[in-house]
Amino acid sequence: MTTPPDTGTPAGSGGMPADTEGTGAGAGTLRSVRSVVRDRRRAALLRFWAGYRRQPAGLAGLAGMAVIVVLALAAPLITDSAGLDVTQATGDRLQPPSAAFPLGTDETGRSVLLLTLWGARISLLVGVTATLLAMGIGTLVGIAAGHFGGWFTGLLMRVTDWFIVLPRLVLAIALAAVLGPSLTTIVIAIGVTSWPGTARLIRAQTLAVEARPYLERARALGAGHWHQMTRHVLPNVMPLVLASTTLEVASAVLAEATLSFLGLGDPARVSWGSMLSRANSSGAVTFGAWWYLLTPGLAILVVVLCFTLCGRALEAVFNPRLRGR
Repeated sequence: MTTPPDTGTPAGSGGMPADTEGTGAGAGTLRSVRSVVRDRRRAALLRFWAGYRRQPAGLAGLAGMAVIVVLALAAPLITDSAGLDVTQATGDRLQPPSAAFPLGTDETGRSVLLLTLWGARISLLVGVTATLLAMGIGTLVGIAAGHFGGWFTGLLMRVTDWFIVLPRLVLAIALAAVLGPSLTTIVIAIGVTSWPGTARLIRAQTLAVEARPYLERARALGAGHWHQMTRHVLPNVMPLVLASTTLEVASAVLAEATLSFLGLGDPARVSWGSMLSRANSSGAVTFGAWWYLLTPGLAILVVVLCFTLCGRALEAVFNPRLRGR
C-alpha cells in the first residue's frame, strides 16, 4: 500500500507556510544589514568630525565660510534690493565711509556694503556651480579612465592632456567671448576648463582601488562595470573628490572675479568681480576711493582663504600620511 503524501504544515512552523517564514527571515536579515550599514556610516562621520576638529585652521575656515554663506543668504532679509537700482541711489558719487554708508558708495551713489552683500550671492553661486560641474566631469572621466583601460583610457587621457596644455584662463575667456556675457556662460567656461586636474587625480586613486582584493572578488562574482564603479570605486574616491571640491571652489571664485573684471560677466547682476571692474573703469584709484576697491578685493581674499583652509583640513583628515601634522 502506498503512503499518501503529507500535506500538513511542518512541525514547529506554527501554521505559517515555509515560504512565508523564509520571506520574514529574509526581511529581518535585510533590516539587520541596513542597520549595520547605518551604524558604520554614523561611526565614519563621527571619526571624520573628530579628525576635523583637530585642525584649528580648518575650523577657522569653516566658521568664516559659514558666516559668509549666512550673510549671502540673508541679504534679501536684512537689506532692500531696491538699493541696487542706480535710479534709486541716495548717496553721493564715491562718498567716503560714514554713518549712513559704512563702506562708502560707488560711482552712482549706491552703498558699497549693499553691493558686497548681494555680490556674494552671485560670486558664491558661480563658484559652487562651476566647481560641481568641473568635479562631475573630472570624476566621471577619472573613474572611466582608471577602470576600463585600453584605447578608451588612452583617448580620455589625450583629451585631458589637451585641456591641461591649453591656458585655463585664456580658454575660459575665449568660451565666454563666444557664448556671450552671462551667468551661465561664466559657469560653463569655468567648469569646462577646470576638470583635467581632478580627472588625473581620480584616475590615480581609481587604479589603486581597482587593485584591491574586494574588486577582484566582485568581478569573479559577476559584477558588471556599472556596479563596480558605483558601488566600490566611487565610495572610495569620494573623500578625495570632497577635498578637491573645497579647493576648487576657491579657484572658481577667483576665475569668476577675473572674467567679470574683464567685462565677460552678466552686466545685469552684481558680483565682486563686476564691482572691481566698475571701480577700475570709473576711476576710483584716481579719486582715491580706496573703499570701492578694497571691499570686494578683501571679500574675495577671505572667501578664497576660508575654502582653502577647509580643503587643506579635509586633505589632512582623509590622507593618512598627513594625519598628525
